[in-house]
Amino acid sequence: MSGAAGRLDIVGIDKHYGAFHALRDVSLSIGRGEFVTLLGPSGSGKTTLLRILAGFETVTGGQVLLDGRDITSLIPERRDFGLVFQGYALFPHMTVFDNVAYPLRVRRVPRAEIARRVGELLDLVQLSGLAGRRPAALSGGQQQRVALARALVFRPEVLLLDEPMSALDKKLRGDLQQELRDIHRVLGTTFVNVTHDQEEAMHMSDRIAIMNRGVIEQFGTPAALYRRPASRFVADFLGKSNILEGVLEAGAGGPCFRGGGLAFPVPGAGRSHGPVELMIRPEDAALGPAAATGGDVEFTARVCESTYSGDRTLYTLAAPGLDRFLVYSRAGGGAAQDIGATVTVSFPIRECAVIGASSPV
Repeated sequence: MSGAAGRLDIVGIDKHYGAFHALRDVSLSIGRGEFVTLLGPSGSGKTTLLRILAGFETVTGGQVLLDGRDITSLIPERRDFGLVFQGYALFPHMTVFDNVAYPLRVRRVPRAEIARRVGELLDLVQLSGLAGRRPAALSGGQQQRVALARALVFRPEVLLLDEPMSALDKKLRGDLQQELRDIHRVLGTTFVNVTHDQEEAMHMSDRIAIMNRGVIEQFGTPAALYRRPASRFVADFLGKSNILEGVLEAGAGGPCFRGGGLAFPVPGAGRSHGPVELMIRPEDAALGPAAATGGDVEFTARVCESTYSGDRTLYTLAAPGLDRFLVYSRAGGGAAQDIGATVTVSFPIRECAVIGASSPV
C-alpha cells in the first residue's frame, strides 16, 4: 500500500489581520514524502500557516506551490489535502466504516473499491475489528485513528495534522506518535504536522520548522536544531539548555571564551573575538571533576534544586558568575546530591555550541 506524495513550496507568505502581522515573509520547501512539523509556542503563527496550506485562510502576500503549481487561490476542496483536526470531527451517527468511507463516497468511488480501501486503512490503523462501532463507543485514541484513516483513504498528496494528539494523555500520545510515524513510512505521503510539543516533534519529524512571532527561526533535522541552534530562542525552546554569555578573545592557540566566571579555549568558533553565546546541554555536563568525567572545563557550584524523574535527576546549580546551570545525572551515576551541597561540575568543550554558528565547536 502506498499513497501519492506532493512537494510543497511556501514562498514569501505574509498574513495580516488588520494591524497584526501574523506571518512575516515565511518561506519553506517540503519535499515529497517528508514528515515536517511546524513547532512553536502559542501565537507563533504555526496554525495560521497550516490553515493557509489547507486553504482556510487567504494570504496577504506570497504563494503556496504544490509540485510547482500555484494553489494559493484554490479553495480547500480543490486542493484535495487530507486533514486531521484536534477535535477529530467524526460524524457521530455513522459507524467507523462509514466515517472512513465518506470521502470515497463523495468522490463516487465504486462500492467494491470503497470496501477494499477502507479495509486496508482500518488494518493499517489497527481498527479492523471495530468497523461497525460508532464514535461514542470508541476511546479518544481510537477516534483519532478513525480520523487519520478517513484523511488518508482517498490517497491525498499531502496530509495536514493540526495538533491531533493534544487532547490525549501522555502515554497514549507516545503510542500514537510511533504509530503515526510507522504509517508515514508505509504510505510515503507528505505529512505536515502542527504541535507545541517538543518531544512529539523530535520523535516523529524528518525536519522541524521552529516558529516564533510569525517567522521561521530555523528549519532542519531534529539533531541539527538541537545541537546547532541558529538563535537563542531555538536553544531555549527546544529542550533544556545552559547559555553562557561572554566574549571571545584571541589566544595563543586560537579564540578563548571568557564569561560566567569561566575561561576556556573555543577551537573552531568561526571568529576570534567579540560577544558570543555558548550552549551546553544539561546531559553533556556531569557532576564530578574533569579528570573523572572526561570533561575539559571544571568549576565548583552549589546545588539549588533537584528534580527526580526516574531514569535521571535534573540538578539546578549556581556558581559565581552563573545564576543557573543545569546538569542531568543518570540513575546509578553516583550518590544523590543534597540541596545546598557544594559539587564539582565539568563538561567537554567539544559539546559546546556557538549559538548562530553553522556547526558545533
